[in-house]
This record gives sequence, C-alpha cells and structure tokens, in this order.
Amino acid sequence: MPVPSHIAMIMDGNGRWAKARGKPRLAGHRAGVDTVERVLGYCSDAGVKYLTLYAFSTENWKRPAAEVSGLMKLFSLYLKRKLSLFKKKKVRLRVIGRRSDLAAPLQKEIERVERETAHFDRQLILAVSYGGRAEIADAARRIAEEARAGTLDPADVDEKFFAGRLYAPDVPDPELIVRTSGEMRVSNFLLWECAYSEFYITPVLWPDFDRAEFDRALAAYAMRERRLGGVEAVKDAEGAAAK
Repeated sequence: MPVPSHIAMIMDGNGRWAKARGKPRLAGHRAGVDTVERVLGYCSDAGVKYLTLYAFSTENWKRPAAEVSGLMKLFSLYLKRKLSLFKKKKVRLRVIGRRSDLAAPLQKEIERVERETAHFDRQLILAVSYGGRAEIADAARRIAEEARAGTLDPADVDEKFFAGRLYAPDVPDPELIVRTSGEMRVSNFLLWECAYSEFYITPVLWPDFDRAEFDRALAAYAMRERRLGGVEAVKDAEGAAAK
C-alpha cells in the first residue's frame, strides 16, 4: 500500500470538543496537544517522513486575547517539555510562518529546539502565525529584494525558482492533507504546496483523532490514482503505480 512521505493536517475542532464537554476552549487545545504526540507516533509507525500541522494561522490573531495568550503559553510549554521526546524519537522540529509576530522569548525557544534537533531526518513541521497567502507574498518579497540588489535575472523566475523562496523549500509538497471536524475548506493552508495534494476530510474532532481514523485516511489515500495532471498514474518509490 502506498504511503505518503508527507502528510499535512488542519487540526480543527478543539473548541467544539471543549464546548461539548462544558469546558473552556483552552482545555480543547490542551487535549489537542496530546493528539499531536499520538499522530507523530502513527506517522513514525507508517513510515511517513514529514508531518506538517496547522497550529496557528495569521487569522487566528483575531481571536480573544485570553485565548491567543493561552495558546502561545501552551506552545512554549510544549517546546520545553517535548524536546527530550524529539531527541528520543529522532524527530527534527521546524516552525514555518511569520516568526516576527511571536514574542521574542518564544522565538528564542523555537530556535533552540530547532538547533538541537536539526540533525534528525524525520520532521515535525509546525505552521505558526502561518498563512498560505502570507507565505506566497513573503516569497515574492524575497524575489523583489534580489531583483533590487541586481542579483536576479527575471528570466530565471519559474515555478521551481519561486518554490525555492517559500518557508521550507527543501520539504516536498504534501501528498495527503487531512482536515478534522468536517469543514470543507483549505483555510489558507499551504496554498502553493497543495496543488496536487489528495484531501481526506473527517468529521472527527482533532482531540478525538485516533489510530483508526489515521488508518482510514491512509486507506483512502491508497485508493486514489495520482496522475498529477497526466494520463497515467505516477510511480511510487518502488516503481509501482500509486493508486
């Protein structure tokens, strides 16, 4: 069964999970953190090399100040507590997004964890203060700066060149994007990278996402025929047609 090398997930439903239990929204986010650790294990068992999680969008800054503050504290605590786990599991942590939006101490904590796990191959990529449009705009800005410096020939700008200016240009596009809570939209997530991604939408709320649902997502992916705009299915790493 073909397994995607890169899975990206829109972790939706923490607030609804908490509300259904009469708890504050932050309780749902805390429960969601536990799911992150579980899913990281599922990916390891399945042989998935890259896992990208949509943790906090550029639009999420509009949420109530208390919730935003709580999320940032939760993120900082997560980094401090899970560094040893990342090392034990040999997982490289990366954060993509507009880091300048984050408080200076949190930026330093991110840099520390990234530095201490940089030598591992498997990767957990957290999208924080991230927006797909912002990423594309930031890439365009970098190209404009190169042009102004006189180091760029406009004829060199093609899709590959542009992709090289994105937040994580060395990471392959996700073959599978999973969205929990049943919402049918991309929510400004990986707009460039999802051009040929397969989508799996589940009504399961993120805190309830378990191995059974993960396996259903992989099974659904295995049934897809990935032609990437062509006539014949592309080949997987072993040369077999990817369903």
